[in-house]
Amino acid sequence: MRLKLTIAYDGRPYSGWAIQPNATTIQGLINRALSAVAKVDIAMQGAGRTDTGVHAEAQVGHFDAPEHLQMNPYNWVPALNTKLPATIRVCDCEEVPADFHARFSAKSKTYEYFLATSPILHPMMAGRAWHLPRQLSPDDLALALGHYLGTHDFEAFGALRGNETDTTNFTRTITEASLTAQDGGYLLRYTGDGFLYKMVRLLTGAAVHVAQGRLRPDDHLALLNQGQGKELRRSPYCAPAAGLTLRQVDY
Repeated sequence: MRLKLTIAYDGRPYSGWAIQPNATTIQGLINRALSAVAKVDIAMQGAGRTDTGVHAEAQVGHFDAPEHLQMNPYNWVPALNTKLPATIRVCDCEEVPADFHARFSAKSKTYEYFLATSPILHPMMAGRAWHLPRQLSPDDLALALGHYLGTHDFEAFGALRGNETDTTNFTRTITEASLTAQDGGYLLRYTGDGFLYKMVRLLTGAAVHVAQGRLRPDDHLALLNQGQGKELRRSPYCAPAAGLTLRQVDY
């Protein structure tokens, strides 16, 4: 039986999602909990990696339950949560077809980023927002976000992992890059068919620089679609991890 997990977590205590040597990660802790429940080693596959300090409301993973276990999918939820820290919670478990893959079956992902613009950052928002008490223009912020809509070469907005090749595809399609005013700041929402490493943070950092008058809109737009065969100008503006949350993965 292949099972799909929906997982929420506070990313602050962990070294990101993906398993790393000598580091405490969310995937590592869930794999340990799965193996403890099943009494055999289980490795879960995730929909995507989140960085150190990045949060999730609905990260998705899948695993194959051992044949000797006859547990109902629902029963996996409390069984796993008793073995996980309070900052990680399995919210749902359901049976899926055998060819389902948390990463490769995904059609789109949605991320949200919160900008706190109040003079004083409320302590309950520490680690959950980018504090920007300096004035910014919401109109210019919306203009910059609009540049991202559609299909573009986003290489300038992706950090390098070190495994890129000449055939690496940096083209992504963004269907939503919106701005909503909320109490104490602004919520940015991005939906796309995929995102490069640190792409949402780099998109946000550049858009904020436009909104603060520190980057001209024309220069911002020129970072997109630079194409091959040129000396790439990478965006140097990376927003902090604290304000970023993986909100949803659609299949």
